Order: sequence, then structure tokens, then C-alpha cells
Amino acid sequence: MTTSTDHDERASRQGPAAGRPLALITGVGRTVGIGAGIARRLAASGWDIAFTCWSPYDDRMSWGREPGASEAIGRALAEQGASTFATEADLADPATPARVFDEVEQRMGNVTALVMCHCESVDSGLLDTTVESFDRHFAVNARATWLLIREFGRRFAAERGTGRIIGLTSDHTVGNLPYGASKGAMDRITLAAAHELAHLGVTANVINPGPVDTGWMPEDVREHCVRSAPLGRLGTPQDTAHLVDFLCSREGEWINGQLLMSNGGLA
Repeated sequence: MTTSTDHDERASRQGPAAGRPLALITGVGRTVGIGAGIARRLAASGWDIAFTCWSPYDDRMSWGREPGASEAIGRALAEQGASTFATEADLADPATPARVFDEVEQRMGNVTALVMCHCESVDSGLLDTTVESFDRHFAVNARATWLLIREFGRRFAAERGTGRIIGLTSDHTVGNLPYGASKGAMDRITLAAAHELAHLGVTANVINPGPVDTGWMPEDVREHCVRSAPLGRLGTPQDTAHLVDFLCSREGEWINGQLLMSNGGLA
């Protein structure tokens, strides 16, 4: 299990802008990713943004590392008036969530919204999943979610009714067993917060965005998903970002404890 003892930190050194709440978004490692789309949308809506990435994960995946991604995302957020902070974070390490919250609080203040876009996702099925892969998926997708929510709840200090927790999930399990199973655990952990953090006035929801091609889809999968979609297209990071933006707004407060399908009607 890799650790981030000499993690790469990139931060805007100005303090948070007056009156802007702070969102912590995990899994923002690539400019085309869902996390980056959410960060840009929230920045445009008046949020400051702290975000995490983990480049060694991208190195293991088919798309590879995107050099300069965190800096490019930070510049895009700054153009929307947001103060930003980015840090490499190995969420397979159980010490990482507390460390991330410590760093974010020291540089930017208290977190009002926690948006979890991080994941471990390596295809394998019932017969070929290894114990190491199964454990890593649950460490990143389930255990880290619990530990991030725990830190958020312990430290929450914003106005009652403004706190938000949002997780991104998937229902894909066939041929992708450890990913789908660990995301199912993530759902339940996140939705529990709607009740267990009710005394703080924090809402918690999970979004299933359906298939969003951020560079991982083979052409045959892309064509199948487009044919199966009632609207004849794939989802985009912006589709998910608009829903997250609404849930994080004052108007989104009444939606709580829900697993929301935001997939264009794809069955």
C-alpha cells in the first residue's frame, strides 16, 4: 500500500475570499474528469475549492498521468474568483483523510461541503479478483469515504443547514466486482450521514451519474452506451456538476438521504 509521505502540494497563497464557503473535492486528478467539472461549476457558483488527486493511480490506468493537471484546474478555478488548494492524497492510507483536513483547514479554513469523486476502479470478476485488489478497492472506495465523512462531521463549524456531503457511486458489478461492491458500501456509509449528522444540519446524498466517458471507454462500450441512452448521448462531467451544484445550494437542502440516478434515463 503506497503512502504519500512527500506529497506534492500546490496552493494559491491568498486567503479564502470573503463570504465564499469552502468545498473539499476528492479525486480531481484530470482536467476532463468529473471531479474537475464539479470543481469548476462550484467555483462559478461562489465556492472556494480544495481538492485532492493521486497521480500514482493514474499511472496504473490506461489513460496515464496528465502532467500539469492540478495547476491547470487551479487556474480555471481562480478565473472564477475561487481560492484553491490542491494536494496529492493516497486514500488507501487510513491516515490520509485526517491529514488532508488538517492541511485544508490550515490554509483555507473550515470545510462546508465534502464532495467525494475519488475511486479505485480496476476491472475484474468473481473468479479473477485478487485479495489485494479487493482490499484496495474497499480501502479507497469505502473506508476512505467513512474516514473523510468522520473528519468532516467532527470538524464541521459552518452555519447549520449549509453543510453538504455528496458521494459519486456506480451500480456496475459484472466484470467489475470489487469496484461495484465497494461503491455499494460507499452508498450506505454516505447515506447514514444524513441521519447521524442531522444534529449539525448537514445533508448527505449519493449520485449515480451512469456512464461518463472521461477517457476510459473502449469504442465498442461507447457505442453500446449511446445506443442504449434515451437521449442518444453519454453523460458529461457537466451533467453531474449541475446536480452537485444544486444539492450544495440553499435550494437543494430538502433533498437529503437520497441515492439519485442522474443518467439521462439509461436503464
